[in-house]
Amino acid sequence: MTDRASGGAGKPGEIVHRVTIDAETAGQRLDRALAAALPALSRSRLKALIEAGQVSEIGPESPVEAPRTISEPSARVKSGQIIDVTVPAAADPVPAGQAIALDVAYEDEALIVVDKPAGLVVHPAPGNPDQTLVNALIAHCGDSLSGIGGVRRPGIVHRIDKNTSGLIVAAKTDAAHSGLAAQFAAHTIERAYTALVWGVPRPGTRRIEGNIGRDPRNRKRMSVLFNKGKPAVTHMRVIQRFGTVASLVECRLETGRTHQIRVHLSHIGHPVMGDSVYGRTTPKRLASLPEAAREALSGLGRQALHAHLIGFAHPCSKKRVKIESKLPMDIKALLTCLEGL
Repeated sequence: MTDRASGGAGKPGEIVHRVTIDAETAGQRLDRALAAALPALSRSRLKALIEAGQVSEIGPESPVEAPRTISEPSARVKSGQIIDVTVPAAADPVPAGQAIALDVAYEDEALIVVDKPAGLVVHPAPGNPDQTLVNALIAHCGDSLSGIGGVRRPGIVHRIDKNTSGLIVAAKTDAAHSGLAAQFAAHTIERAYTALVWGVPRPGTRRIEGNIGRDPRNRKRMSVLFNKGKPAVTHMRVIQRFGTVASLVECRLETGRTHQIRVHLSHIGHPVMGDSVYGRTTPKRLASLPEAAREALSGLGRQALHAHLIGFAHPCSKKRVKIESKLPMDIKALLTCLEGL
């Protein structure tokens, strides 16, 4: 099966891929056959192009002068068929790009890994319509964004809370987005977080399991629910203890629910320090800290949680990519103050 791409004589920016079906591919679904021939386009994107009338046959059963549109993704292909796939120019992104400084940990033609600072929202939403990571990525990546779902935008496949710092990966191409999304769905992405928590969890690695859903008493919070919610699993191990007051822990995600680590750690009685939603800093907890640590915690102004590791199979080369990030200065300052306990 061969593919030849050309600009053609169509609209500006439009690309036409010409695919010739061989005997080995004959009998397959159209969308599956095209996905194998055109790895830069995901199967879902190809299905959308087929249904939009952007795929036509000019093979032996249809003269070149009169191409026949194929609009059924499930149509079976035949040996010798010549099929044109027209990919329109990617639409301009919405929202617009904004020049925001980024700490880029890794970047190539298919994806980018950013070390997100605390305070930066990932995606525009009510209350945060701009000045987000997505706005920054659109400006930073520019023309290297080849179009995801027909729009020149970064493919966000996971998120980090606004006030959590650390590594986040985004796709530049449709194929990379599809490949990363499949790994997240299969729970094969390696993700590890460092957190400072109140109290001293029991030693060793602990599996925390509990469905997570909206708190029925406060819809702005998430909660562990026994009969509702979505399954969630976090693996936690203690790295360092600070007397009986606090601990440094590593959490690895088996699933990725909203606020998962913060909810699970609070559920077992060891909330993340500085977490105003799931780990209220009580007067008793504050009194247990030395003055320098109290000042560092007050200066932190957020949960002491950092996404320090992400690992995945590169969606194009299939090679293993593993990126690590050091603790940011605000969490490190609190950690230093606790080490004397």
